[in-house]
Formats: sequence, structure tokens, C-alpha cells
Amino acid sequence: MRKLTNEELHRLSIDQYRQAEKIPVIIVLDNVRSLNNIGSVFRTADAFRIEKIYLCGITACPPHKDIHKTALGATESVTWAYEKDILQLLKELHQSQVETIAIEQVEGAQSLSDFLPEKGKKYALIFGNEVEGVQQEVVSLCGKAIEIPQYGTKHSLNISVSAGIVMWEIGQKIRKES
Repeated sequence: MRKLTNEELHRLSIDQYRQAEKIPVIIVLDNVRSLNNIGSVFRTADAFRIEKIYLCGITACPPHKDIHKTALGATESVTWAYEKDILQLLKELHQSQVETIAIEQVEGAQSLSDFLPEKGKKYALIFGNEVEGVQQEVVSLCGKAIEIPQYGTKHSLNISVSAGIVMWEIGQKIRKES
């Protein structure tokens, strides 16, 4: 067994990526402080062909060297926008028939393993601040909440790890139904 070269991986160019079909998932970052976490979410969104990222509140925007360090150029391929007011953004997403889902540990949250995306539906997945999580006001506006089952002693995962797990799981389920 040998490692594949970059050429053998047949990755898309940025232009090809922009034209490629995306899964109907939008990522919303709610007051994420760490520039490395932001960059990591961009890189993961690129890997799974996520439709768009919204950076909200205090979440920093590209270009920034610390975002670039972990994004490795994904800020150029993934469509993104900054929206200061996340509550206004959620209202606009609802008007566009996008289902908003908080990724958070709340009463009545659905386990990620039990979540089944509906064919033809678009989802906005909201990930929160490293300390406070998704704001309660935001959770209250979401149609539902999903939590990642955890079995250890810690009560949460790093936001970029959570985003990776959720993007992978939901992306796989959407691709299977297509």
C-alpha cells in the first residue's frame, strides 16, 4: 500500500468546485471566536461540498492568516457571507423554506444518528460559540435541534469537530437518498 499523490486524488479546481453540485446544507457559525475553528469549518465544508457558510456576530471573516492556516484555501472555494444579526438571517432562511437546526444539547434534541433528511429539503445547521454554544434566542427560533451522542466524561466537543461529524453524517444520508 502507498499514499496517493495529489494528482491521483483527482480533486476539482476551484472553478470546477464552484460549478459542482452541492448538498443542500448551509452552515451557520454563531459567534465562533477561534479563527482556527472557522478555518477548519471552511475546509470541512469544502470536503463535503456544502452549499454555503454564514459567519454571524463576532465570527471573523476571511481573509485572515489564522483562518487561512486551517482553511488551506477553502475560503476561495466555499461560498460564504457575513451576517451580523443571526436572528434576522434565520428569519430570512425560514422565508426561503430552509429548515434551521441548532446543533446543541437541549430538551427534545434529536440524536444525530436518528435524524433523517427529507428529500428535496434544504437545511441550515447552526453551530455555536466555543464556551456558550448556540444562543438560546437562536435555539428558540430553530425548527429543531440535533445533538451528537457522547459517551465519555466531557459534556461537549470542539465546534470544528462537531461540524465535521454533523456534515459527514448528514451529507452521507442526503447522498444515499439521491
